[in-house]
Amino acid sequence: MGYFCKCKKGYEGNPYLDNGCTDIDECKQPQSHSCFGKCTNMDGSFDCRCRRGFQGNATQPLGCVKSIHTVAGLIIGLSVSSGPIILLLFIGSKIIIRKLKHQKEQKLRQRFFNENRGQLLQQLVSHRSDIAERMIIPLKELKKATNNFHPTRKLGGGGHGTVYKGILSDLHVVAIKKSNIVVKSEINEFINEVAILSQINHRNIVKLFGCCLETEVPLLAYEFISNGTLCDYLHKTPLRSIPWQDILRIATEIGKALAYLHSGVSVPVIHRDIKSTNILLDDALTAKVSDFGASRHIPRDQTGITTAVQGTLGYLDPMYFYCGRLTEKSDVYSFGVVLVELLTRKMPITYRSSKGDGLVAQFIELLSGGKLEEILDPQVMEEGGSQVEEVAALAVSCTKLRAEERPTMRSVEMTLEALQGPKERVRVRDDLLAKTNEGSYSAMRYTSSIRRTSSENVSRQYSQEEEYLLSGSYPR
Repeated sequence: MGYFCKCKKGYEGNPYLDNGCTDIDECKQPQSHSCFGKCTNMDGSFDCRCRRGFQGNATQPLGCVKSIHTVAGLIIGLSVSSGPIILLLFIGSKIIIRKLKHQKEQKLRQRFFNENRGQLLQQLVSHRSDIAERMIIPLKELKKATNNFHPTRKLGGGGHGTVYKGILSDLHVVAIKKSNIVVKSEINEFINEVAILSQINHRNIVKLFGCCLETEVPLLAYEFISNGTLCDYLHKTPLRSIPWQDILRIATEIGKALAYLHSGVSVPVIHRDIKSTNILLDDALTAKVSDFGASRHIPRDQTGITTAVQGTLGYLDPMYFYCGRLTEKSDVYSFGVVLVELLTRKMPITYRSSKGDGLVAQFIELLSGGKLEEILDPQVMEEGGSQVEEVAALAVSCTKLRAEERPTMRSVEMTLEALQGPKERVRVRDDLLAKTNEGSYSAMRYTSSIRRTSSENVSRQYSQEEEYLLSGSYPR
């Protein structure tokens, strides 16, 4: 019998010869001897280990992973040898990052300030240093006042923006209006209006404390009024009792504010959005006209301006709605609607008669037909007496379709004051004697003329076309 001879594992060659088998260098044969770490050839075999800092099975792909002990050791070693340096680098980098962030925010605030014409505002109020200092409020002041505009400081919001309650460093409680958007092309007009409003000081107009121009959309800080809106007081359930004398006083105070805006300031201001939600009431139920976001000023040598229609349907002057011509008589119309709302406690925006007429058209029709009691608020009818008819006729006069037929707000103010009582009448008469050069109506004469219009003249105040316009059925 014969025999079979072969080299041992790890060797190759001719096993039938003396020293015919030689060692195989496995590290040079990765196809048959896989090693994904450090390969060391040995006599008859090879050694495959993970490289320093790694551990695991080096003969398998991805078999070596970073050693935890090595990483920990490296960290400990670095901490011991260069800990103070690393700590200083860390602190230094934090300081640099914070400084760069502050510089970026500062540049952004300056950019917004320039875009919002901050320099223009400074120029407009430069003749009154006290106004200039007060009117421009830094962003950090308003952030501090509102706890960085925290949701708990939110008073309300709508399509135009959000209102927050805040306390300034001088301890004034303010309502901060943060608008959603602003048309950049109207920034100049906005600044002009802010400059005008900054000089308005009237007890029946919400005071503007200042504005912040360091944000994309300017922020406005107004006097905070605690008792909500006239709209809430009239319509929010459960309904609250409002004595007739309070209704008459509130109407008079609104009239005073509008008369002041139209003829008591150097440059007349048209509010353009008079409605019950823009009349605020304080704790004593004193009326305060608010929200001048839509207001426009008109030079004294002009009777009006042509502008894009803005306002609230139900209160909006129909002629302004169709022609785009804004005059002080547009505010007079809106005030007349508020008078109707005070007398009826019905909402002009939503009210529709059985025939589909709006509140104003229905009110006029019932007054002309001698059926005003069908729409009046019961408490008004019970307490108002003959004054109700006079105020109703005044409301109709204010809401005449043709603007030139409406009274001025100064005339409206004096008429309402004349209804307050004998003492008020004496004061109004004295005021009239002092203002004869203004061409104002006599309040007494105007009141008596209103009495005469209450039935016979009102009935045909509107043609069928005019009644259609005022019915509330025009496009929305």
